[in-house]
Amino acid sequence: MTKKDFIYEGKAKRLYTTEDPNYVIVEYKDSFTAFNGQKKATMSGKGVLNNKISSKLFQMLADNGVESHFVEQVDDTNQIVKRVQIVPLEVIVRNITTGSLCKRLGVEEGKVLPRPLFEMCYKDDELGDPFIIEDHALLFGWATEEELDKIKSISLRVNEILKDYFAKKGVVLVDFKLEFGKDMQGNLILADEISPDTCRFWDSSTGDHLDKDRFRKDLGDVLGAYEEIWKRISA
Repeated sequence: MTKKDFIYEGKAKRLYTTEDPNYVIVEYKDSFTAFNGQKKATMSGKGVLNNKISSKLFQMLADNGVESHFVEQVDDTNQIVKRVQIVPLEVIVRNITTGSLCKRLGVEEGKVLPRPLFEMCYKDDELGDPFIIEDHALLFGWATEEELDKIKSISLRVNEILKDYFAKKGVVLVDFKLEFGKDMQGNLILADEISPDTCRFWDSSTGDHLDKDRFRKDLGDVLGAYEEIWKRISA
């Protein structure tokens, strides 16, 4: 399949049609954004790393029975995915307290939770992707009860798989964000990407951040952290 018409450009990716209306091409960009787009930067090679990491992780999840929009990696920055209608919910699964959770609730940083914490946001950049409860999603028609049950079930399954996978690579999966979409047949599947942009990874020995927090917090060597994740999962 080849790129045809431009569809959409987001913070980290561009979408293009293909000759088959059931599929689109995702192009990963070199851009970084944080704090709802208030902080921005471009780093050459970031798109390549996220494309390779996300492709590898989607394939690994597929091998473990989790269906996603991912079809195949085309080249360094492009992948073919199923065309989906994105559900306007962003899911966050947390294993350790950090980031906005600590700011919102005043809880201590670095607390290992007794079980995964499942949260949701309403996807709306102008509103800053506000946190919501399940009733919001149901009452405002953003998802059905069946869809919410499936989203939660898949999210927690992804957490189990990724936690175990990264533990064997010497990496702690702190938390991550997921998005879901409906394909052309109406099936609800995992979408977007899984990368250091959307996950928090800590080195299990040193506690070093191996994710976008290096950009958010001006910790330096941002691409080096992404390269380290790729190195560990590609070995």
